[in-house]
Amino acid sequence: MVLLFAVILVVLIRGGSIKPGPALVAVLFGFFLASTGMAPSINRFMNSIADTINKISF
Repeated sequence: MVLLFAVILVVLIRGGSIKPGPALVAVLFGFFLASTGMAPSINRFMNSIADTINKISF
């Protein structure tokens, strides 16, 4: 997930959709959010979304 978000962030910066300053703020927000008590809940939520997407068959 980290690699995916990093690629998306680089694409947004290079495309001009987001400037480097706000991107740095977003990265720092994520870094500090990971050290809070909400991190396990966010991780479970992201895992449940990934499992749901994985179960979809086309």
